[in-house]
Amino acid sequence: MDVLDLARTQFAVTGSLHFLFVVLTLGLAPLVAIMHTRWAISGKPLDEAMTRFWGQIYVINYALGIVTGLVMEFQFGLSWSGLSHYAGDVFGAPLAMETLIAFFLESTFLGLWIFGWHRLPKGLHVACIWLVTLTAYASAFFIMVANSYLQNPAGSVVRGGRMELVDFGALLTNPSLVFAFPHVVGAGLFTGAMVLVGASAYQLRRRTEHVEFFTKSMRTGVTTAAIGIFVTMGFGYAQFAVIPVEDKFSGNVGAAIGLAIMMEIGQLLGLIVLLVMLPMIRGLPRRRWTHPILIAMTPLPFVLSIAGWIAREVGRQPWMIWEKLTVADAMSPGLTSGMVTASLIGFAAVLGLLAVVDYVLIARVIRRGPQGLDLGSSSAREPRTPVLSY
Repeated sequence: MDVLDLARTQFAVTGSLHFLFVVLTLGLAPLVAIMHTRWAISGKPLDEAMTRFWGQIYVINYALGIVTGLVMEFQFGLSWSGLSHYAGDVFGAPLAMETLIAFFLESTFLGLWIFGWHRLPKGLHVACIWLVTLTAYASAFFIMVANSYLQNPAGSVVRGGRMELVDFGALLTNPSLVFAFPHVVGAGLFTGAMVLVGASAYQLRRRTEHVEFFTKSMRTGVTTAAIGIFVTMGFGYAQFAVIPVEDKFSGNVGAAIGLAIMMEIGQLLGLIVLLVMLPMIRGLPRRRWTHPILIAMTPLPFVLSIAGWIAREVGRQPWMIWEKLTVADAMSPGLTSGMVTASLIGFAAVLGLLAVVDYVLIARVIRRGPQGLDLGSSSAREPRTPVLSY
């Protein structure tokens, strides 16, 4: 592989691994916020246990995912300084907003939520998790603003050999953004919901004593999965109205494969969720023969998310900014194959390890069930098993 292909591979690997964390964060955040709101209103121990259990899984994923996000920031300076030089005045603005929101606001509100149990007033504590959710989606929005600019450089002009922002409103109403952002939101909801469904199926398959807990979790997951896949499919097809399909996918094997995987498996999952799982929502937790199928379906939304991202990014090749800057011209000067290979191995090893640790920690929490939870424990010396009325 030459230097250009190595640099592209490095960004693809690090971007895909990072997105695995992001898509689950976007899915779990609103679900945990809804659970916490439900507990604040009802005061039921079951709702408290659901908030703490799924909230702890969310915190694990967020804590490890934020580290992978830091690695992504290095990519532009290491391999793609040409992009920063040519379009940094435009492209850097949404990235700066995302950094401020994710690393300052979102992290601050999440810290208040984690350490605010038994300290903050009930209403203020609930507000913290909703602010976490809103800032998470605001962060994703500005990332999609930046990415959509690469797909369609709206609101900018070329002056003195560099791109300058002339219409911030056009940047925020980019046709590529209007449909792509809801598509990503739907994918996140679908992914988070299927984690609820798969984990609940695993526990119910084992004949857990916490039947009511995982029955309610599974039904919540199925309902949310139906909403998520409907939004994902609707806005996914709507994107073809603004994407020059013939230009971006004709003869592009990588983009075509990613698009085919996303569409075919996505449509199949959509039919299963909307026409089979949703009508069976009341009896699904009791039908043990369905549980292995539901467990096997859990990783598929992650596969679809990566396939969709690859289709979107590879479909833009050979352009870094569509019809303005090529990928080759965006590369940093002076790079050698050895330099890029070394950084590729290092980043892939670190991010791959974080992904494995994330899976192991989440799987451990799921296997243990809603007992011995650290999140929301009022004292390290008290029993941390939630009081559940089954």
